[in-house]
Amino acid sequence: MVSGANTPLTVDLTGYNVAISAGANGIGKVMAHSFAYCGARVFVSDVDTHALEMCGHPGMKADAGDPAQCDAFIDAAVKHLGGLDVLLNNAGIAGPTKLVEHVTPEEVEATLRIDLASMFAMSRRAIPVLRANGGGAIINLSSAAGRFGFPLRAPYAAAKWGVIGFTKSLSIELGPDGIRVNAILPGPVDGPRIRAVIKAKALASSISENEMTERTVATTSLNCFVTQQDIANMALYLASPFGATMSGQAIGVDADMQTMM
Repeated sequence: MVSGANTPLTVDLTGYNVAISAGANGIGKVMAHSFAYCGARVFVSDVDTHALEMCGHPGMKADAGDPAQCDAFIDAAVKHLGGLDVLLNNAGIAGPTKLVEHVTPEEVEATLRIDLASMFAMSRRAIPVLRANGGGAIINLSSAAGRFGFPLRAPYAAAKWGVIGFTKSLSIELGPDGIRVNAILPGPVDGPRIRAVIKAKALASSISENEMTERTVATTSLNCFVTQQDIANMALYLASPFGATMSGQAIGVDADMQTMM
């Protein structure tokens, strides 16, 4: 049920300075490895200290849900790298899996704070550096949930729709500065996060995890999950000269997903 890439896109990014939030685990870690493989200098953040120690890239512990720590991460990245060409806003949480009337205000706030507000915080700190650099790229991780309704996942979907509005608005603001802003919309990406979501939704729907997995991949035309490398490869493309005229786009990397469930 998994299709897609397992090796990085071949593109020369030698000399690029790249900051990746939540870059020591999951998709972020694959993106960090992929940018480094292509010659870029990478600096990552994460809340998982052990993952930071093991990921093989310089970085710092930072909670994307704390604006002050977002500022500190961008400042540290610029200092360590000597500049900034690409910001990858990757941090996010799944949020609650439950009916809206059972979602607490605290769960809504936490989901919006980490999945959306962190991108404002990271970007606002990075923009002056990118502008002084003569341009660059900001890449925001949204989701297929950013273009569909997503029952039982309303806070997450609301945040991911917000990421697209933020992306498109920021691209207009920053276009004159040569700063390109795009969003990647992953569909069902094989890995621990989607397995946890499937487990929670299976429990909420009173069906088995296998049945929920089958239902999930059936929502795609290609009837499969995509890989973390597929997401990383799109980020490589958008950051590279090949994506020089790409801005304000919400790009699905989702095996042609038709609906959320």
